[in-house]
Amino acid sequence: MFLVGLTGGIASGKSTVSSSLRDLGCPIIDADVVARQVVEPNSPAYVRIVQHFGSEILLENGEIDRQKLGQIVFSSTEKRRMLNSITHPEIHKAMLRQILFYFLRGYRYVVLDVPLLFETRRLTRFLNHTVVVYCDPATQLSRLMQRDGLTQEQAEQRIASQMPMNEKRGLANHVIENSGSREDTHRQVLRLHTKLEDSMEFLLVRTLAVVTAAGLGGLLLYTVKLLVL
Repeated sequence: MFLVGLTGGIASGKSTVSSSLRDLGCPIIDADVVARQVVEPNSPAYVRIVQHFGSEILLENGEIDRQKLGQIVFSSTEKRRMLNSITHPEIHKAMLRQILFYFLRGYRYVVLDVPLLFETRRLTRFLNHTVVVYCDPATQLSRLMQRDGLTQEQAEQRIASQMPMNEKRGLANHVIENSGSREDTHRQVLRLHTKLEDSMEFLLVRTLAVVTAAGLGGLLLYTVKLLVL
């Protein structure tokens, strides 16, 4: 099994591509979903976030108000870095557990859906392929304003907080152009899926894993125990 990183800019259509891959039978590990899980009330990340940002970011039921927290961190680079330093280690640990699960089930490849894949670069060294979902800046701005009910200034602020789309596109192995119709995007996703499914890279990764497990069985068992704790 090998790993494929999927990313894009905010409102670029990454979720659409991720859904298409899931419909094709690809296992998807969604960093946004994991991010919500690791900040559930009383989790280690939750406690640290409340300590740093205060109880005013909480809803009446005790959960974190993601919109209010987002307004805080998108207006301050320092606060955004602080939040990332709290959540990213927990997110990566949870994603690793899921990768192990899919590896043991024998999948050819797994897609890691990570919005800030190139910004953090913590996962890129483990990926065999990277995919960027791209749309032109005007389309991105319009979609974000409509989707989240933001003013143009608010939307531009959120877009500016991320790496420019053209820069991400230059770093990726594959680009899905999502400025056009949904049908055109789906055709590109289908071509990508076929290419990845036909790849023999999974055999090399699995062989290396077997050799490593045979030579370092005790260490592997210890690692698995740590992951499931």
